[in-house]
Amino acid sequence: MGQSGQVYLIGVGPGDEELITLKAIRLLKKCDVVLYDRLSNDALLKYLREDAEIYYCGKKPGNHYRTQEEINDTIVEFAKQGKTVGRIKGGDPYIFGRGGEEGLRLFDEKIDFEVVPGITSAIAVLNYSGIPTTQRDVAQSFHVYIGKTSGQHNIDWKIVSQNEGTQIFLMGLGSLGDIVSNFIENGKSKGTPVAVVMKGTTSKQKKVIGTLEDIVEKVKIAGLVSPCIIAVGDVVSLNEKLNWYENKPLFGLNICTTRSKAQSAELNEKIIDLGGEVTEINTIKIVPSPENLDSYTDRLGEYDYLVFTSVNGVEIFFDRLSALEIDVREIKAKVIVIGKKTYEVVKTRGIIPFSMSKKFVAESLFERMEEFIVEGDKVLVPQSKISRPFLTESLKAKGCIVDAVELYDTIEGDIKNKDSVLNSMSEVDIVLFTSPSTVKNLIKMIGLENIKDKEIIAIGDITEAELVKQNLDCHVCEEASTDGLIEKILEVKERFDV
Repeated sequence: MGQSGQVYLIGVGPGDEELITLKAIRLLKKCDVVLYDRLSNDALLKYLREDAEIYYCGKKPGNHYRTQEEINDTIVEFAKQGKTVGRIKGGDPYIFGRGGEEGLRLFDEKIDFEVVPGITSAIAVLNYSGIPTTQRDVAQSFHVYIGKTSGQHNIDWKIVSQNEGTQIFLMGLGSLGDIVSNFIENGKSKGTPVAVVMKGTTSKQKKVIGTLEDIVEKVKIAGLVSPCIIAVGDVVSLNEKLNWYENKPLFGLNICTTRSKAQSAELNEKIIDLGGEVTEINTIKIVPSPENLDSYTDRLGEYDYLVFTSVNGVEIFFDRLSALEIDVREIKAKVIVIGKKTYEVVKTRGIIPFSMSKKFVAESLFERMEEFIVEGDKVLVPQSKISRPFLTESLKAKGCIVDAVELYDTIEGDIKNKDSVLNSMSEVDIVLFTSPSTVKNLIKMIGLENIKDKEIIAIGDITEAELVKQNLDCHVCEEASTDGLIEKILEVKERFDV
């Protein structure tokens, strides 16, 4: 084809951010421009390059933000500029996703394109609802239909009603009454099980189970809104026995994490594994300055203690030694660390820390060091540019010779799409803060009014103090760690109806 840029039509699954494929992640990282819609999880934007341009082109029932033709024009326009374009599609591009229309337009324009299949909501949402799409001796086939009211249903209801397989309708909430009537009028038993699932595979998933006779009234009472999946068939009756997702301890909670992207990964995974959904806002960004260590490397053997106050400090310190081809065996100092996570990361570098603070604060670290330091000890402290001076000043007051080297700065993060983030925040139940910087930065980024009505958890006393200063009530972790945050989330869920 021509000399235009490459276009990827990428299916990213129905809602759960981890249902994206490895190929989709790899190709998203190549994109200069990304167009996405409302059925895509906004968390997927984290896989984009920092300099990628982002355009929202979502549609809501009866309120089309952009027409399909306008979307096609936009894709073509960027591709003709020689850019690599990613068109993110909720579910799969070719299952009622209009990806075929976009592909045909690209073919006509002689623009190279590739389709990345995605997990369709037609199957995934039922899985997360405890409903197998097929089941031996119950349903040996399944059929997927578009359920919208716009246009005419091209469905032979007599044949469909006689089919014993699972009947699945996408985007059909507004047509639920018509769907039920057509089944009953064509001979389907009124007692046939029906499930309607809203926002499937997300923390806000809501399921209504009934029969053709009563499902419309039940859905009305439950107040379901789009997007919803409708399933008709005997497999629906298995939903209680196979209901694995909704029984997870954090199901129903959307939790906002505010650390940097790298720091958030472990915590996010634990929340997701427990059934919660994560809204990740990277309020801080780590900017390394490893070259600041260079003037100290020729004295590594002179220090009595090497003190790490963060995982970032550990990683940048040892990466710099490696880059300079300095053997870690030149370090003669005993290594002191703050917190379990820092301890574990130091171990990955082949060093077993000599001592660790009981709590993840400088006061606890100094308290531990007081047990063995003596006047004249030489101490190297790799730290952040914004580190509190408490530790270094306290060590100097004890007569230690302290070199504090600033290996990184912690700056305010940025938001790729503020409207998208504010929309995600409307779903959030709990916000986690792990430092005063995360508090101040999130308020600056999205405004205090978007935070104050949430349940808030602070990792420790210092973070709590900043929240109090901002007139925000909070719960405080007993242990300043990822596990401590998880324990407090579970406690908050138990105590409050969030």
